[in-house]
Amino acid sequence: MAEATDDSREIEKLYEYCEKLNEAPDKSQLQSDYEGIMAATTGSVKAKQLAAQMIPKFSKYFPKLSEQALDHHLYLCEDEELGVRVHAIRGLPLFCKDTPEHLAKIVDILGQLLIAGDNVERDAVHKALMSLLRQDVKRKTIISHRSYQTTTLTPKKEKEYEYCHEYAFNWKSYEFSSLTALFKHIGSTDDRNLEDLSTWETIREKVLGFIRDRVFPLKADLLKPKDEMERHVTNLVKQNLQDVTATEFKLFMDFLKSLSIFGQNAPVERVQELVEIIEGQADLDAQFNVSDGDHIDRFISCLRMALPFFKRGASSSKFFSYLSKQIIPVFDKLPEERKLELLKSLAECSFSARPQDSRQLLPEIVQLLKKYMVRRKIEEINFTSIECLLYAFHHLAHKSPNSTNSLCGYKIVTGQPSDRLGEDFSEQYKDFTERLSTIEDLAKAMNKKLTQGMTEHNKAMAAAKTEEEKDVIKKQKQNATTGLRTCNNILAMTQPLHSKAPSFIGDQKISLSWREVTKAAIPSTAAAATGQKRTSAGTGSNAAKKGRGGGSQNQLVSKAFEGLNDRRGGRGGRGWRGRGGGRGRGYYRR
Repeated sequence: MAEATDDSREIEKLYEYCEKLNEAPDKSQLQSDYEGIMAATTGSVKAKQLAAQMIPKFSKYFPKLSEQALDHHLYLCEDEELGVRVHAIRGLPLFCKDTPEHLAKIVDILGQLLIAGDNVERDAVHKALMSLLRQDVKRKTIISHRSYQTTTLTPKKEKEYEYCHEYAFNWKSYEFSSLTALFKHIGSTDDRNLEDLSTWETIREKVLGFIRDRVFPLKADLLKPKDEMERHVTNLVKQNLQDVTATEFKLFMDFLKSLSIFGQNAPVERVQELVEIIEGQADLDAQFNVSDGDHIDRFISCLRMALPFFKRGASSSKFFSYLSKQIIPVFDKLPEERKLELLKSLAECSFSARPQDSRQLLPEIVQLLKKYMVRRKIEEINFTSIECLLYAFHHLAHKSPNSTNSLCGYKIVTGQPSDRLGEDFSEQYKDFTERLSTIEDLAKAMNKKLTQGMTEHNKAMAAAKTEEEKDVIKKQKQNATTGLRTCNNILAMTQPLHSKAPSFIGDQKISLSWREVTKAAIPSTAAAATGQKRTSAGTGSNAAKKGRGGGSQNQLVSKAFEGLNDRRGGRGGRGWRGRGGGRGRGYYRR
């Protein structure tokens, strides 16, 4: 009974402090009353809840007690009672409304509190963070507006500007400090203590989820002024890509692509900036280790991610140079499934090669073609790889046609000394065209076999009784269709190459066979029945290498040549780094 009375007196005293502060014209004279409110943070549950509301409300009137008040309030944020924690979290944005110097620290704390297990507490953290982000936008907008406009602000806006200006000094140097503080949780965890690493990993995951689900979708509202803030958040992303998974990297790249500064009307220099980010993730400055499966996966994934930017004029030279100097020389040592994925990526980006890239890479491509295009008919032929190499050969040769004189024995005149027309390359021409003829015969034979097989598939479909049987047959028909496209593409690309002075295909009128499979599968009922799902470049879960990695964008590869050793394999999505995490309280820094 005495304890209840003590609690009542404590609550009554708090209300007295609050009433006196509300009524006082000069609240700064009532420092002892404010200190009494702060002392209540060690009192009863009800007293703590009241203190959580009163401390931030009056903190602006006592600047000398600002740090002390915030520390008292933060203790309430980790109280054992859920109600106390929720009230304290809800009060955190009030500290920054009038004292923005606390903003970065409070956002940092709230970022750590995102791992809260209770839904009510987590919702309070989300709302507090969004409130601070919007405060920051408002403050930045006011400073920007006042600095640019000559019109008179309303008294309220003028007061807000003066307050903003007091802490920003120069609006041009003012940073979006709330977002900056939030991004600090995404950086590398290498400098963390091993004991805390699990907790930090969990915090990082939660912060990323918050940015993905709450911040990125509201970029139009939160990134103001637009150009300046889009540049700021771009720099934040670039600074925090040292230790991301494949999925995270794709998330950030998709976000950057959505910004207006990188939109369709952006200059080539900005598009090149995105490619340079991707080049950094691909580790193009590192020595390639053929036994590092993660690196080749990452290279393929990043190359495919960069394709849309190559189409917009960005340079692909660094990727081609790495291919020529680092990867193609050890191509034979790569696993078969990675060979095919690499050749597919090479084919898809070959249109973007510049003349100097083509001259550098063509000798390697011709040598690979000779390995796959045998001179005698054999049972085991990798038609899909030949399609990739022929497609890349045409596009590269179109950019540097006279390079093929010494490689394939062609007589192409460009007027340059590199034509080497006075030399005899007839043996190269004979060898190359014989290989072309052999591959044409094999492709025609495969075409005939696949066409006959389609009739058998139709009969089997009519006789099938279960959905499982029908699904298997549908898949077989789809593979056969892809196989026919592959063979037809090969025939279309070999025929022009028999001439002494061939015309190389430099456009994209030939649609690569796997692209056709993907395009046709989307609207069809049959594709829906197979249960196929589209996978994204660079997505994945587990990681083979700490830091980064990549996965295949297109898993729809043809198995029409089963029995003829198409030697093609699929890859599951790979992540650059797997992450774990733990939970706890009393974990955050002050």
